[in-house]
Amino acid sequence: MIAFVSGPVAALAPTTAVVEVGGVGMAVQCTPQTIAGLRVGQEARLATSLVVREDSLTLYGFADDDERQVFELLQTASGVGPRLAQAMLGVHTPDALRLAVSTGDEKALTAVPGIGKKGAQKLLLELKDKLGAPLGTSGLVGAQRAAAGPAPWTEQLLSALIGLGYASREAEEAVAAVTPQAEESIAASGSAPVPQLLRAALQTLNRAR
Repeated sequence: MIAFVSGPVAALAPTTAVVEVGGVGMAVQCTPQTIAGLRVGQEARLATSLVVREDSLTLYGFADDDERQVFELLQTASGVGPRLAQAMLGVHTPDALRLAVSTGDEKALTAVPGIGKKGAQKLLLELKDKLGAPLGTSGLVGAQRAAAGPAPWTEQLLSALIGLGYASREAEEAVAAVTPQAEESIAASGSAPVPQLLRAALQTLNRAR
């Protein structure tokens, strides 16, 4: 198992970071939130989980060991593969997921693309005794963190676009362009799907060039 990779960031894409390790570029699949915290040329350390398939080896990267542990625990539920597990962490922090599962919050899970009402109910049953309680210093802190979710979607999107090499002005214009889409998602599900918004913002930027 590759527990982590550490080294300078060689390249960034919307869902992938390439980290140079001993002269070898390791491609690591990451959430937009993780990508947003990286910069090309700067040192980075990503906790990782290697997913082995008959025809592929895929390395998934995380900001810390807690995210990696939750990623692996989520996959113990039937029907949850690495892509869906990462999508869940792309929408919610580990503590937000723990709180959602411990309180039976279907709405929080259906905010994840690919999870419907029945799927959310099934996940709540299967994960109930696996994720544990939020790791915040108190139940109130955990609830507040989960209610707040990750950083505001606009900040996440701006950081991700700037991390991909776009100028601040370009990033701000792209965020403004996808704001109506984000507001529709928030009204419908209570959250903004950052991965989809990032793709839409990149499409906007590509059309502008």
